[in-house]
Amino acid sequence: MKRIVLVVDAMGVLYESADDVAELLVPFVNENGGESDPGAIERQYLEASLGRISAATFWRNVDVSPTLEDKYLARHRLADDLPIFLQNLPEVVASLWCLSNDVSEWSRKLRTQHGLTDQFSGFVISGDVGIRKPSPGIYQCLLARIGRSASECIFVDDRSRNLEAASVIGFQTVLFDRSFKKKTSEYQVVRSFSDLASRLKNLS
Repeated sequence: MKRIVLVVDAMGVLYESADDVAELLVPFVNENGGESDPGAIERQYLEASLGRISAATFWRNVDVSPTLEDKYLARHRLADDLPIFLQNLPEVVASLWCLSNDVSEWSRKLRTQHGLTDQFSGFVISGDVGIRKPSPGIYQCLLARIGRSASECIFVDDRSRNLEAASVIGFQTVLFDRSFKKKTSEYQVVRSFSDLASRLKNLS
């Protein structure tokens, strides 16, 4: 049995919210008397997710106290079936990695709060490396850390553009579509971690 490296996205895969900026961040900023323009909030978020500004600077730039950060992060919910998947990781998986566009400080806090740190071999986060998916550089950074070829990796993401960029480099790809709303024949599609586990077990 040839074992693979499993690489998963965070938002929309590990966590329930697929568009955390629109679904969680913008409403939180608005509710706490901060910046009212969603576009302005997103621009500041992009700067923070590229590591150009700190999380504390992001909050100040959108007129929200940085002391409310943990209250915001509490809105993120893990996928219901993720813990069972992690406890019973298919044998075909040699190591598990996370590749995500996120603010460095938020990613670290969330994975600590949810007990994910020790479940993964590593995390490659845009705020740490200064590159966001789907830019090729972040995938190359991941491969350098893993020490394996792209063809030995399966990448799971909920956004087709991120999968397309990974496919060009040589990754095997799987579309995670919890919403059942995406119609595509271009990628293998899974609807849950239970579904993903079944697909992976079929590889062994």
